[in-house]
Amino acid sequence: MSIMPDSWIREMALQHGMITPFVEAQKREGVISYGLSSYGYDARVADEFRIFTDVDSAIVDPKHFTPDSFVTRKGDITIPPNSFALAHTVETFRIPRDVLVLCLGKSTYARCGIIVNVTPLEPEWEGQVTIEISNTTPLPARIYANEGICQFLFFKGASPCEVSYADRAGKYMHQTGVTPPRL
Repeated sequence: MSIMPDSWIREMALQHGMITPFVEAQKREGVISYGLSSYGYDARVADEFRIFTDVDSAIVDPKHFTPDSFVTRKGDITIPPNSFALAHTVETFRIPRDVLVLCLGKSTYARCGIIVNVTPLEPEWEGQVTIEISNTTPLPARIYANEGICQFLFFKGASPCEVSYADRAGKYMHQTGVTPPRL
């Protein structure tokens, strides 16, 4: 399994629609960087956030998830201390059958105690990526909409997999916006 370079990512995005919209050169001036990098793609976080709250003493239960667990906000947000938010990428991804993608948090946020969950995009998965953001600090943490939030690394397998995410009719296929847990 090899990590794929910028030239391959560019070709797959422009000619095969793997990433849309696609930013061909990394944008950095005055923003948390996003766009194509040497061996990855830095995705932007959209302006829709779901921030977890305990206002109604709701219990977060992945088998019985209720929207009472969070409040919805638009634009730049502040995540309360030791709290958590869901968001989604601006970009939509269409992963090839012989590729596995890993999402990693950006170091600019990590150095502030803001962690993006490591998550895979499986072969033939399609949609906007729901991003899980944790504020591990005892202070409120700012997240900037439409700027970089995480980096995706593309790993090409020696051959296509026998059963892809699409073949399994995965529960998060074709998601748009913030998608809460599904059973």
